[in-house]
Amino acid sequence: EEVAVAVDVASVVCVTEAVAVIVAVEAAVVVLEEVAVAVAVAVVVFVTVVVAVIVAVEVDVVLEKVAVAVAVAVVVFVAVAVAVIVAVEAAVVVLEEVAVAVDVASVVCVAGAVAVIVA
Repeated sequence: EEVAVAVDVASVVCVTEAVAVIVAVEAAVVVLEEVAVAVAVAVVVFVTVVVAVIVAVEVDVVLEKVAVAVAVAVVVFVAVAVAVIVAVEAAVVVLEEVAVAVDVASVVCVAGAVAVIVA
């Protein structure tokens, strides 16, 4: 009976730890999604400012080279932002897989504990 109690306590600890990991993963997912949104907003703001600069520069023929340089900067910035968003989405997928794995492990842990208690 002492073994059964110990196994029961161990399964509770196992499940508690699993829940803690899942909560941490969910929090990390929320943070990563906020990062992705912030990057997307930054892209919109940056592109808006750049368009305004290009429109202002178009008035002066001498500054057309500046407009081209700014346009190139926009392309680079957007490419980097897209890469960040893709990386964030990939990280979210990995974290969700971790949460599922932990959930499965806690089920296995409990099943093992129940088997020991039954035996």
